[in-house]
Amino acid sequence: MYHRVGHARNEWEARYAIAPQAYADHMETLASKGWQAVGIDSLVAWLEGGPPLPANAFVVTFDDGFRGVGEHALPVMQRMGWPFTVFLVSDFIGEQDHWTRSANPDGTTHPLLDADEIRDMQLRGVSFHSHTRRHPSLPKLADHELAAELAGSRQRLAELLGHDVPYLAYPFGHVDDRVETAAREAGYRAAFSTQPGFNREGVNRWRIRRLDVYGTDTSAMLLRKVQLGSNDGTLANAARYYLGRLRDRVQGARA
Repeated sequence: MYHRVGHARNEWEARYAIAPQAYADHMETLASKGWQAVGIDSLVAWLEGGPPLPANAFVVTFDDGFRGVGEHALPVMQRMGWPFTVFLVSDFIGEQDHWTRSANPDGTTHPLLDADEIRDMQLRGVSFHSHTRRHPSLPKLADHELAAELAGSRQRLAELLGHDVPYLAYPFGHVDDRVETAAREAGYRAAFSTQPGFNREGVNRWRIRRLDVYGTDTSAMLLRKVQLGSNDGTLANAARYYLGRLRDRVQGARA
C-alpha cells in the first residue's frame, strides 16, 4: 500500500511519500525476483473461490488519490504492463488532502487527482475504488454518518467512473465489526484494511490485508516485507522469521 509519489518535505512526509525513482526501483526489483502484479478483481475473485492466481502474485494499491500517482506511478506501471488500483476520497477529488494538515508538522497539503485525470487514467487501465467521502475514522461515526460515508462515496464514484464501485479501503485502516457490517450493507463486495500479512484462501474479504510501504523503504526492505508478509522489512526481522521456520522444521523432524 502506497500513498503519494513525490518528494517528502519533512520526516513525517517521508513515511507516506516515495520519490519517483524509488518507486520505479521498487517495481523493477519485484519483477526481477519473479513477483507479478495482478488486478484487484483477480484477487477478490480468487478469494471468492475463483481462478487461481499466478505464483508470487501481489496487488499494488494507492490510498487517497494523489496527483503524483498519475504523474509518476502510471508511466512505470504502463511500461511494465502491470495493473494497479487507487482508492479515492470522493468529496475531495481535485482538491487537497485536508485530513493530513493537522498531522503534518508543516501544515502542508498536496493536490489530489481531478475528475478529468481520473477518467483519463481509467482509460489507461487504472482501477479506482472508494476511500469514503471525507476520510474520517469510521469507528468514531454515528450509524447514520457511517452509512452516508460509505454509500455516498460509492454513488459519487459510480457517477464519475460510469460503473459500479465494489471495493473500499478503510481510512487509516480503522475498522471494527460495526464498520465491517456497514460496508457489507452498503453493497461493497470486499474491503481493504492495513493489517499486514498474507491473503490466503478463507481470509475475510472485508478485511483484506495490505502491507505499508514507506518512502524510506529501500528495494531490499520492500522485497523482505513482501516475502515475510510483514511491515517490518529489517534484516533482523528476516533473521527471526527464517530461524523460527528452521526451528519448527527441526522440532517437527524430532516428533
